[in-house]
Amino acid sequence: MNFLEERIIKDGKVKPNNVLKVDSFLNHQMDISLMEEIGREFRRRFSDKQITKVLTIEASGIGIACFVAKEFGVPMVFAKKSHSINIDSEVYIAQVESFTHKNINNIVVSKQFITAEDRVLIIDDFLANGCALQGLIGITKSAGATVEGIGIVIEKGFQIGGQIIRNLGIQLESLAIVDAMDAETGTVTFREQ
Repeated sequence: MNFLEERIIKDGKVKPNNVLKVDSFLNHQMDISLMEEIGREFRRRFSDKQITKVLTIEASGIGIACFVAKEFGVPMVFAKKSHSINIDSEVYIAQVESFTHKNINNIVVSKQFITAEDRVLIIDDFLANGCALQGLIGITKSAGATVEGIGIVIEKGFQIGGQIIRNLGIQLESLAIVDAMDAETGTVTFREQ
């Protein structure tokens, strides 16, 4: 069992409808030591890549992506879920359905922040159905940039997202893959990696 799986067992909470709450240490309140360890682990797993940008989606991925970007010594860019007046009019747009919030968002990234020269590492906290990742991949490709890999903190292995992304031929590294959860007992079963 790796450092993240141990933390999920210790502090994660399994809720009905396949919800795993990790907000006490990952995506609401953040354990900074854990974030540093996550950043180092993604750096190790993608050490053969020449990453120039780390890309994520607001909001939960931002903190994690910052620690990953720090490890690579590159900027972190996040896709915004709304087009505000302070963002340039030249943007890449993708439509993304949220598993957690059960809604559809247009995500946007200013064209000045991802270019054809970029080699992008996409980072996110969860992978369920893969919609957010597909949107981020689409934005990266629209820019003419290269998706070098995808780093996920927690993958729900019993949902289709991981298979969809792996079928695209992109290196996908998940720090913990949950194969099953039981809300009644609070148990989480991890896939051996």
